[in-house]
Amino acid sequence: MDVNQIFWLFFILTALQPAIRQRLLEASRTRLIAEIERKRGSRVILLVHRQETMSLLGFPIMRYIDVNDAEEILRACELTDPEVPIDLVVHTPGGLVLAAMQIARALAGHKGKVTVFVPHMAMSGGTLIALAADEIVMSPHAVLGPIDPQLGKYPAASILAATDAKEPKDLDDETLILADVSRKAIDQVEKGAAELLARRMDEGQARSVAHALASGQWTHDHALTADDARNLGLPVSTEIPKEVLHLMTLYPQPMRRTPSVEYIPTPRRDGPETRGH
Repeated sequence: MDVNQIFWLFFILTALQPAIRQRLLEASRTRLIAEIERKRGSRVILLVHRQETMSLLGFPIMRYIDVNDAEEILRACELTDPEVPIDLVVHTPGGLVLAAMQIARALAGHKGKVTVFVPHMAMSGGTLIALAADEIVMSPHAVLGPIDPQLGKYPAASILAATDAKEPKDLDDETLILADVSRKAIDQVEKGAAELLARRMDEGQARSVAHALASGQWTHDHALTADDARNLGLPVSTEIPKEVLHLMTLYPQPMRRTPSVEYIPTPRRDGPETRGH
């Protein structure tokens, strides 16, 4: 084999390496999903959003809940017998209210038990989806978040706060329109959340929790812990299966050239071999 052949063989193997690695990851995920389904007797669905990087230009692309996600989850629900439990693993920064509400209502309408697993975070629209669950299972340090609607780069509640502080005659037409849309957006999200919650708590409590989550009393990125969620009356457990946590390792974040977090990925326990002498 001459030098040119070696070069081209190396080039081909290097070019194929990402595709091969991706296929191996997909096969590992499929095996683990099937294992969890057998163990729990459920349909396992994953809604996982990572920040992705374009392979050539290296620009980060944020993924979020969109109509394609809604279509796929609705299809998965339709393919699941009514009595079969659904386990939805959610890792997302949020997304479109329309898509999140579609997913939540499909889960709420499922006859079998619905469990939403939150290994790390289910913010905004992810929390809205979690409200449809019979049980929310979070890892000890996982977080949910407020579901207050955002209009462009501003929270709807902040737009209303700014406009309410002024007389209508001092505001331009565009600002008045934004205030009107903000009021409607908050009202719609509150009503949708209360509708989901009313299946698990009395109507008054459901409205109160929905108002707390949707009205803008916190910033949109405020982290709600498992204890915070329990205090709101949500059915939260922290007994998350190890298999679910392992699933997240099979959805790796695209690596930078130099990783920002690094460690030896093995269990580290206290014992004679780890203590100083």
